[in-house]
Amino acid sequence: MPEPAIDTILVLDFGGQTCQLIARRIRECGVYSRVLPGDIPLAEVDAFDQVRGIVLSGSPASVHDAGAPAPDPDLLCRGLPVLGICYGMQHMMHRGGGVVSATHVSEYGRARVERVGESPLFAGIPATFRSWMSHGDAVERVADGYRRVAGSEYGAVAAVESVDAAAPPVYGIQFHPEVSHTEYGSRILGNFATAICGARRQWDLTSFEQRAVAKVRAAVGAEPVVLMISGGVDSTVVAALLLKALPADQVHLLYVDTGLMRLQETEEVHATLHGLGASHVQVVDAADRFYAALAGATEPETKRRIIGDLFIEVQRDAVRQECSDGFLAQGTLYTDLIESGRGVGAKAHVIKSHHNVAAPLIAERRDAGLLLEPLASLYKDEVRRLGEALGVPAKVIARHPFPGPGLAVRILGEVTRERCDLLRAVDAIYLQELRSRGLYDQITQAFAVLLPVRSVGVTGDSRRYGEVVALRAVVSDDFMTAEVFPFETAALLEISARITNEVPAVGRVVYDVSSKPPATVEWE
Repeated sequence: MPEPAIDTILVLDFGGQTCQLIARRIRECGVYSRVLPGDIPLAEVDAFDQVRGIVLSGSPASVHDAGAPAPDPDLLCRGLPVLGICYGMQHMMHRGGGVVSATHVSEYGRARVERVGESPLFAGIPATFRSWMSHGDAVERVADGYRRVAGSEYGAVAAVESVDAAAPPVYGIQFHPEVSHTEYGSRILGNFATAICGARRQWDLTSFEQRAVAKVRAAVGAEPVVLMISGGVDSTVVAALLLKALPADQVHLLYVDTGLMRLQETEEVHATLHGLGASHVQVVDAADRFYAALAGATEPETKRRIIGDLFIEVQRDAVRQECSDGFLAQGTLYTDLIESGRGVGAKAHVIKSHHNVAAPLIAERRDAGLLLEPLASLYKDEVRRLGEALGVPAKVIARHPFPGPGLAVRILGEVTRERCDLLRAVDAIYLQELRSRGLYDQITQAFAVLLPVRSVGVTGDSRRYGEVVALRAVVSDDFMTAEVFPFETAALLEISARITNEVPAVGRVVYDVSSKPPATVEWE
């Protein structure tokens, strides 16, 4: 909890993949929010100061499932305003005697919402707006003590509110205001947090930085800290944070060249770290070890586990003489945690494991209390703003995300040095083209993928089978959802031609037009 205590909205996590995003959107309104397990007992909530309201998150579960997640009933009677989102609303309606049906209306994606009358939750919002839905169950009959205040274009109950003016207000909405595709979503959450709950706007990223620095100093003391640098934004911002919190000779920055990095990555990382004032930077060439360990591995999760375990082993070997068993720091973000099934609470689903979350050796450090993850409650755009405040170069801040396992999860099938070299060349051309065309900063993430198939082609008068690469480019505010970047056809044709001309092994280039959901941004 922040010190001194400030007004807080608690978000109870029932396993919904956008749960932490709810908390983030509330913070964007200037109100501090904290995610807690959905089944947290009332006694534990009472330990937090200045709680002004409670949000019940979505969930992959149905209210009709055996063991469906539920909040402590006493908590909902504590006298605080409550907002149920998606599953949260369905739980309240089911608990109150309403009817929630799996056969009534299912909605996925965009849906128009139409208000019925006025409600403080929708103050300042048009009577009709676009929302983002993701539910199989729907409320067929509203529970006694509530009234319907909005419906969807498909006939579903989209919002309800309690009618007892003498009791703390309770609201439910079927759509997801936390997702950027919902119009006025932040306004709805802001209305709840400030106007309905009365919480003051006391939260900003500056206070987060101050607390993070203080926590690092308190946790580490005089012990050495090892940070595994990937070259991306997240780990570089952690490096800057550590160098602000601790003496430079206490911070050991380790860059492992796995052979899975982008073109000229090692040289660029080394220059950036020295520019931040680092005095201990160690570059380890471990490419041969990684290629050998990945030989024959084709399944995505297997590759991630191999890379994660070996990465920590290489790091441990490299720093054993220098700083023994000190703290290990990482640039883990909350998206890494929730996709790996480590969202707060016991109901989170695994989408894909991240080597900086799921590897056994990481778990050992975590269990020993020797793991620092100072960015684990932040999303990518928040990390970028924090990096700017810490003096990280703009070129690094603006860099597109790069996965921890590197090119290994952008090579579908077996990973070899030859296939990495091929993809490195393609990826470099692709990114060069985006920069030269002024498109790089318009795109949130772009990269090339080497597919495990070959396609027939013609070079001159000869028939041959060439490699197939896919290009990916998305635009996203938070990486919980993503839209495909709408290239002009001419640009794609010219980029494709350059790739096939300069990388002769490639015979075909395709463009991935899948949004998230249903796809993820990365292919593996």
